[in-house]
Amino acid sequence: MGNLQSVNARTGEAFGSAMAASTPGQIDAAVQASHAASALWGASSGAQRADLLQALASALDAAREPLVACADTETALGLARLNGELDRTTYQLRRFADLAQRGVPFERMDDPAVAGAPPVGHPAMVLQRMPLGPVAMFAASNFPFAFSVLGGDTASALAAGCPVVVKAHPGHPVLSQRVFAIVQEVLHTQNLPAGVVTMVQGAGPEVGVELIRHPLIAAGAFTGSTRGGLALQAEANARPRPIPFYGELGAINPVVALAPALRAQGAELASMLAGSITQGCGQFCTNPGLVVLVDGPEADAFTAHLVQALSQQVPHPMLTAGMRKAFDAGVQAMLDAGAAPLLRSEGLAPAPGPHLLQVSARHFLERHVLREEVFGPSSLLVRCASMADVHAVLAAVGGSLTVTIWGATDDTEEHRAVVRTAAQIAGRLLFAGVPTGVAVTAAQQHGGPWPASTAPMTTSVGDAALQRFLRPVCLQDAPDWLLARAGVPC
Repeated sequence: MGNLQSVNARTGEAFGSAMAASTPGQIDAAVQASHAASALWGASSGAQRADLLQALASALDAAREPLVACADTETALGLARLNGELDRTTYQLRRFADLAQRGVPFERMDDPAVAGAPPVGHPAMVLQRMPLGPVAMFAASNFPFAFSVLGGDTASALAAGCPVVVKAHPGHPVLSQRVFAIVQEVLHTQNLPAGVVTMVQGAGPEVGVELIRHPLIAAGAFTGSTRGGLALQAEANARPRPIPFYGELGAINPVVALAPALRAQGAELASMLAGSITQGCGQFCTNPGLVVLVDGPEADAFTAHLVQALSQQVPHPMLTAGMRKAFDAGVQAMLDAGAAPLLRSEGLAPAPGPHLLQVSARHFLERHVLREEVFGPSSLLVRCASMADVHAVLAAVGGSLTVTIWGATDDTEEHRAVVRTAAQIAGRLLFAGVPTGVAVTAAQQHGGPWPASTAPMTTSVGDAALQRFLRPVCLQDAPDWLLARAGVPC
């Protein structure tokens, strides 16, 4: 399965010693340990789950400086961004601790007995939920804290009562090892089995495939490319006993900029959008990869402002050399498909410069490659002749994590129609601001129709994320001792 070698993202030089990829035997041992911890952790109280999650958050805070420095070396994301991301990570852990403490995973629906014959009469029933079991969690490259070893998937699964087997991302293996060591120390301090959180690693697809195929894995959680997620989903479905696979995949996140907004604040919106396109070197799942304009003087002025604002942006190096190669290939594929370059910046080596390309709506609809995600600091501007073109462009996008609509402030049939079309393809609609930045809240929906995610009814961010790892169970005529557990599984 090959060795892992961490790389300094800015220089390309080796960082630390080479690491061995997990063998099939090691993967099996990790899953077996996770399975052995399932009964204990699944029957844990909300207070016990909260104690662990709070302790993990505190441990990350205590190790902040060396962890952030390590993450910066491996990702080049910068100290300010990474400190903010670590804040988000500890916030997520503490938020799920609060949900567990308040008993959210144990909420029940009581349906008392009704005398008489069916269909009106029925026995006493209680609907509660139980943890699925060991979760295979696939860490993402672009959020080395918030979507990695102790990211939102791990936090929500632990709050739901599921142990976790982390598949570390090869883009930041040293950081993953250090965070995992912190996890193991906290588990030991709390006298919990080491199997509550285990970890495997590897640069190729073999480790992930071996993990998702393991018969004791009960669910998969993935954040990454459409290609990688689709391959793992196929493996999850092909098992003798298929399992849920929650994949958050690619999206091009259209921004529909209508004339009223552009007239009122076109230059300001262009500056804000330029920052969003290049934030994190464009390596966000919510990066605005598509800008939809209706022809007119407002669109012309906005385009000029956007080109100017983007030309002032200086992205940092991409996470890995492979991602940079894929970005360059993606931009070239759009150029080959007929997109006209409005801005092509070489950047400062090894970082790419920002790119802005343009096509007509007709051409966008004719060439499928123009609807592919380009992961990096670029966006495609689509010029529409009418609102009918706008609807056709959005429908052609398919599923997206977000759609942003600027200028739909009045209640008109035209605005209702564009909101309707956008809601059919996205999990989150924005009417101000930009799609980058995903708040961890009760109302968040981070997921959308395919190819944005494999399970559009679920979210990978926000309070509802823990629902992915709970399964409803009906208790009919249950004995008093079982009901007295108040939703906590045996």
